[in-house]
Amino acid sequence: MSNQFPPPGQQPDPQPQPGYGYGYPQPGPSQQPGWGHPPAPQQPKKNSTGKIVGFSCLGIIGLFVLIGIVGALLGGESSPKAGKEPASQAPAPAASSAPAKAPEAAPSAKPEKKAAVVVVAKNTKFKKSILADGSDYTSVSVTVTNNSSKAINVNPLYFTITDTNGTKHVAELAADENQMDTVELAPGENITGTITGKGVFTAKTVTYTDGLIGDSVRASVS
Repeated sequence: MSNQFPPPGQQPDPQPQPGYGYGYPQPGPSQQPGWGHPPAPQQPKKNSTGKIVGFSCLGIIGLFVLIGIVGALLGGESSPKAGKEPASQAPAPAASSAPAKAPEAAPSAKPEKKAAVVVVAKNTKFKKSILADGSDYTSVSVTVTNNSSKAINVNPLYFTITDTNGTKHVAELAADENQMDTVELAPGENITGTITGKGVFTAKTVTYTDGLIGDSVRASVS
């Protein structure tokens, strides 16, 4: 390629300086972003946020510990006082406007029912009859009362005597002058006579049996 020279009296056109012109930014006071060399990276600032958070957590934990200690001390001091406080008294019941009821009268006790047949026995002296064989006899005075609604039969053979040794003695007929008679007792009637046993002993009880096979009534000898 041949070099061209400008005509006489005309300055040649200036040649572009390397680094500028085509595709390169022009020098000037400021450069647009994206052109030229990238700016040098800035030094990262030291972040103190982690330290602040750590100190804050320690401060909160210490505050809770302090509150717990103070609460325990206050609670220990106030517990004895709480025990000394008198218990609140229950309110007195309001007086009832209704008139008080008169106490009910206790039901009258029913009269004791009398036994159908009552036997009473007492010690008595033996009175020898002309039919008695010797004097070794023991007599008991017996009273029989009929409280039932029907007649009962009384006979010396319906009686037995038991002594203090537990020995039972049957009645000896016609040995005592005051021997019990053989009768029929109507309701409300009674009879007294002696029941005599063979031998000398201490009578303990007398047993009467209505009709030999009926109900038995026993009485202690007084």
